[in-house]
Amino acid sequence: MTVVRWDPFRNMVALQDRINRLFEDAFPNTGSEDQVSLSSWQPSVDICETSEGVIIKVDLPGVEKEDITVEIKENVLTLKGQRRQDPDLPEEGYYRRERTCGTFHRSFTMRSMIAPDTIKATFKNGVLTIEIPKLEEEKPKQVEVNIE
Repeated sequence: MTVVRWDPFRNMVALQDRINRLFEDAFPNTGSEDQVSLSSWQPSVDICETSEGVIIKVDLPGVEKEDITVEIKENVLTLKGQRRQDPDLPEEGYYRRERTCGTFHRSFTMRSMIAPDTIKATFKNGVLTIEIPKLEEEKPKQVEVNIE
């Protein structure tokens, strides 16, 4: 017979792991631990830097153009909006409901200064595209060198 040392906290660790899994299953991680969300849902966002500037694409299926706002304040880009429930469908008639409705709020700190009057936003097929051009002094300059 093998002698096993008794650890009074072994069962506590297992219990803590079970509780953590319970919360992870109930509140799945959205992949952005650095953001705290006070909204009902968060749309998926792609942010890409090009030589001309930054392009942000936001998936907003079922959201009306009038329900979206884009704000810039102190170099922070904020997206707000709302996806409304379909008023034609009765509340008690659902068999399954997976699409989240309600408000959303996303904020992103830009790495460089933004000129708010140069930002261009378009909304097509449920995708919001925001184009933020780089300021002139941030663009790389090419200088021709004469070699003699």
